Parts: sequence; structure tokens; C-alpha cells
Amino acid sequence: MPATRSSQQLTLQSFGEISRFLREGVADEDSRQLRDSLGMLSNHIDGAVRIRRTSTDTAAITRRVEALSACAGEHQLFLTGLGSGWHALYEFGVYQRALRELRAAIAQWLETLQHRSPREHAAFDTFELLAWRTLGEALLLIDMYEHSSDPPSELPMRSRPGKQSGTVARVLGWLGRWRKQRR
Repeated sequence: MPATRSSQQLTLQSFGEISRFLREGVADEDSRQLRDSLGMLSNHIDGAVRIRRTSTDTAAITRRVEALSACAGEHQLFLTGLGSGWHALYEFGVYQRALRELRAAIAQWLETLQHRSPREHAAFDTFELLAWRTLGEALLLIDMYEHSSDPPSELPMRSRPGKQSGTVARVLGWLGRWRKQRR
């Protein structure tokens, strides 16, 4: 018997794995569209990170980062069209802020690539850290939205064993530790 999504012990150790995870479960149309948009963003992040780690061709890396920058801008524009149920969540504002910071890091990385700056490595490291943070915030946002849209006849979230996937719990734990370190 195949394991259900909630009983699987998933580990998301690459941006590509996050993209695949986002395609798995869908609560409603808005959720599906957000998951699709995040999947595209995650794929662009994965492609940029992969080429940065495997290639010395600065022009090819720059093209990937330019495509990533355009995708992140489109994703941010997409967020403005989501319904009020999304905008009412505290996590939505947190995610938007994380996305803005990611876009700024992408722009900084792109600038260091274009100027062949010796600070490129530091800009890449900052970008990668913010990419993980942003996607973690996105997973939290999706989880909170999908839980808040559960039918009222169900038990509260804490009383339902197995409702939160192990992956989401690990991401939430990582985000909590990361926030404590920043203070």
C-alpha cells in the first residue's frame, strides 16, 4: 500500500525537490496556481544554483540569473492577484517581504556577475540563503492557507494527527531556528 503524503518522511534538500513537492497537493484553484508559480520559481532557482556550481561560463550564469530575476518579478506580480483569503494571512506579508529581499539579492548577484566582481561569491551565498528562506516561507504560507480553509466540522489542526507533513514541520523548525539566529 503506498504511503500517503502526510505519512511520508520527505526531505527537501534541493530546490528541484521543493518544486516536485509543490505539485503534489492542491486545496483549491488559488492554491494550485500559487503552487505552480512557486514551482516555476523553484525550478529557476535550481537552474541558477546548478549552473553556478558546475560552470565557469560567466555569460551562461548571467543569462540564468536574468531569467530567474524575470521569473521572480512575474511571481511577485502574480501574488497581487490572489484572493483576499491569502492577503488576510499574516504569513502572506512575511512571504512578500522575503520575496522582496530575494529579488534584491538576485539583483545584487546579477550586478556582481555583470561587473565580474570579486564579491560574486558572497552575493551568491546571500542569494542562496534567501532563496531557501523564501521558499520555506512560501511552504508555510501554503500550509497556513490550506489549514485555514478546512471545513469547520473538522477538529482543530493540533488535534488532527498526521495533518502536517513531516517536511512542513522540518521547514517550520528550520525557520524558527534561523529567525532566532538573526536576532
